[in-house]
Amino acid sequence: MKRNSLSLLAAAIAVTSLSLAGCATTTDVDKKIADAQAKTDKKIESVETQVEDLQVNQKTTAGKLDEQGKQIEQISQSAKEALQRAQEAGVLAKGKILFQQSFSEDRVRFKVNSFELTKDAKVALDEFAAKIKGLDKGVYLEIQGHTDDTGGADYNDQLGQQRAEAVRRYLARDHKLPLGRISTISYGDTQPVQTNKSAKGRAQNRRVVIVVLE
Repeated sequence: MKRNSLSLLAAAIAVTSLSLAGCATTTDVDKKIADAQAKTDKKIESVETQVEDLQVNQKTTAGKLDEQGKQIEQISQSAKEALQRAQEAGVLAKGKILFQQSFSEDRVRFKVNSFELTKDAKVALDEFAAKIKGLDKGVYLEIQGHTDDTGGADYNDQLGQQRAEAVRRYLARDHKLPLGRISTISYGDTQPVQTNKSAKGRAQNRRVVIVVLE
């Protein structure tokens, strides 16, 4: 009788131990699942944030590319026109556009109603001249003068020409670039790169573009 009681007690203890072990195992598994789910949620949230940021950047980049594309298209047309003029003048051997240098985003800018080169403008032209000399080949330059729309069409045409001529004289006089291979033309206010409705935009429109041809 005593032995039977001990056996029953041992069995009860064993069952209880197994039950506790089972509960502990289930709790550990649940915790691991919860931890894994939390990590997954964080990764998903991070990916969603990255996707949103990418979409915003794509929209911003697309807007910038559209604006740049318009400017590049306009400048490229000017370069093609420069090439055609040079070919008609018979000054080119190859008829090839090497590059065009726009100073609308650089330092060659002009004050209102002025064609005087500033100190910063001269430094920028010094760098440009060094670049041309570094090509170590004969090139042809067309300097295109531009204005904002402050004055009338005739006045702006004249002012644009004066700005182009000021650059031409500086490159020839101070850097000995051959005058015979430098031409000028004025586009006046017909090719703005920014709106003329703001002071900042008008300042960027008062510029020169130099097309380099081989």
